[in-house]
Amino acid sequence: MLEDPICSRRCRNSSERILVTAEFAFHEASEKYAEALGKVDDAYLSERAADIRDVTQRVLSNLMSQPPCAGLADLTEPCIVVAHDLTPSDTAMLNPTKVLGFITEVGSRTSHTAILARSLRIPAVLGLGEAIGELHTGQSVLLDGFNGFVVIDPSKQMLFEYGQLVERQTSIEKSLEVIHDDAAETRDGHRIILSSNIERAADVESVLQSGATGVGLFRTEFLFINRSDLPSEEEQFAAYRHVTESLAPDPVIIRTLDLGGDKLLSHVNVAAEMNPFLGWRAIRLCLEEKDLFRTQLRAILRASAFGDLKIMYPMVSGVGELEAANELLDECREQLRAEDIAFADAVEIGVMIETPSAAMIADSLAKRVQFFSIGTNDLIQYTLAVDRLNEKIAHLYEPTHPGILRLIKATVDAGQAHGIWTGICGEMAGDVTAVPLLLGLGVTELSVTPSMVPRVKMLIRSIKMSQARELAEFALDSDSPKEILARAKALAKAAVPSFFEG
Repeated sequence: MLEDPICSRRCRNSSERILVTAEFAFHEASEKYAEALGKVDDAYLSERAADIRDVTQRVLSNLMSQPPCAGLADLTEPCIVVAHDLTPSDTAMLNPTKVLGFITEVGSRTSHTAILARSLRIPAVLGLGEAIGELHTGQSVLLDGFNGFVVIDPSKQMLFEYGQLVERQTSIEKSLEVIHDDAAETRDGHRIILSSNIERAADVESVLQSGATGVGLFRTEFLFINRSDLPSEEEQFAAYRHVTESLAPDPVIIRTLDLGGDKLLSHVNVAAEMNPFLGWRAIRLCLEEKDLFRTQLRAILRASAFGDLKIMYPMVSGVGELEAANELLDECREQLRAEDIAFADAVEIGVMIETPSAAMIADSLAKRVQFFSIGTNDLIQYTLAVDRLNEKIAHLYEPTHPGILRLIKATVDAGQAHGIWTGICGEMAGDVTAVPLLLGLGVTELSVTPSMVPRVKMLIRSIKMSQARELAEFALDSDSPKEILARAKALAKAAVPSFFEG
């Protein structure tokens, strides 16, 4: 913005012609940009108006020699944060001991922001809409993140009822501690690998406490955001080594950088895109930014010497991308050998199945990898043409849509035909209603937020694989997402009734 000649010219013209301060001139010029973005008929771009206003406020603080407003990471008292929007990088900075919950005007429960909130165990309501205008500083607010609503000035009776609900949930969590060391095995003896999703190396402790078997998804992009420079190879190596060593001999699956969409870096030049989730992101970005990618691959390979580490490429849509990524990986192997740096000889490689094209060519991909991990969040979004961030069409985001289930089944079958396993690392894996359905479709690994591990494990231990397969057969023959969901919920509720009380 500051280097934009049009913005600079507008500021100078205002200062010289109508004799206003530089601060006023910059605010007026910036607001015109924000207003223009806000009127764009594209949900993602219109929401970026808030980013313009945020930058404007920071510039004004500098111009007026004032300290910037305290950031989300600098809160001193417990509170509920209310905002137009929070990006994933904003959310990653939240301190759960200070942020008791947050409410946003835009967004949806399937966005990366919502996923991070669940990982941090911070209650959140996203996409409240214009009703957010009724919220003001100092109000007493009850936030129900499970059902997605907010109550202003709740009655004593309501507070009592929710207090009882919290106690009940706490009691359930306490009762689940007895299965911490038990395997995620169905009643008829089918074992499932139940692992955790993490964002930071520091999350290792929560994985150990959860009773998970390693990490099924390490979202490495969060090592890169909220900083002014790129992490060095040594810094990345230290993070990956810490996770791998701490969890050995359990496996750790590191997903290579999944930047783009709503996860951007200020020091990687990503041009504005009309459809950023369909644009230059994830493996596409990495194959262009080869130095960035090589640095990460070298760090991952070096960490592989300290445990069972696997590599997973995100957003692969064709065989060509997989082969190009593997070529760079081979280059990094040769470099490390030449430098006499240790790494594991046989690091397993997998791809995320997130696009319909990847699911449809799963047979070809399976010949070239050692495992599949289905990212259901994006697979649902792209298959059903439903924007995850658009609350207006959230009702169309249906994980039990027959088209989604058939793609999952086709992927599993392709993997089995070539002797490789298929896991799920999307939010669907942590939904106890969906778990029996996924097992019935042949999925053998689930990776979920650490806080959900005990519940998913209990659900698995409470059903038979024969029941799950019967449910999957029904689902694959059905045309109704609602009927499939009802049948799946009935099975899960019969298995563990306490999960559905209250």
